[in-house]
Amino acid sequence: MQGTKIQYKTYEKKDFSHLKNLNGISDKTLEIHFALYGGYVTNTNTLNEKVIELTEAGKSGTPEYAELKRRYGFEYNGKVLHEYYFGNLKSGGSDEPKESSAIGKAICDTYSSYEVWKNDFMKVGAMRGVGWAILFQDPDTKVLSNHWVTLHEEGNIAGFKPILVMDAWEHAFLLDYKPAERPKYIEAFFSNIDWAAVESRLIK
Repeated sequence: MQGTKIQYKTYEKKDFSHLKNLNGISDKTLEIHFALYGGYVTNTNTLNEKVIELTEAGKSGTPEYAELKRRYGFEYNGKVLHEYYFGNLKSGGSDEPKESSAIGKAICDTYSSYEVWKNDFMKVGAMRGVGWAILFQDPDTKVLSNHWVTLHEEGNIAGFKPILVMDAWEHAFLLDYKPAERPKYIEAFFSNIDWAAVESRLIK
């Protein structure tokens, strides 16, 4: 309809300031990380605005439009994955879920034991490069699997649901560990997992 504006909703930065006193991940690291996450929220909103402006101006086929569209996956996934990451952490977390819990059973159903799964996840997280280690669930089979996502968008499995998300970019640990000490950061990450939050993401 002529004159009708394209509708969109502005994303709000979520508040994760309750995350303090984590084991092996300093408050200063978290403070810097929260600010970086806020940048993804801002950039996602800016991209939405600019793409809509170009669309309404009849410039959908322009090189500028194409580049903004290509950038969207990076910024939006950066926003969402950080929300998953912060959302599965808590002070006083634990290294592993209860064996009788739904997430504990789901892991063992796929990997035979928690130890086998954890070793695989840690190896994925220690891979060279910048990105994310993610435990996904297949919505069709309900099977869990560990994956590496480069940057924020390369390697995401279409339709799979993130269950446990670990940021493996160096900004997640560089104030606390040397670049070669990523395995120490991964151990710290595991000691802060909020397994109740992780379990709530399971597809029943």
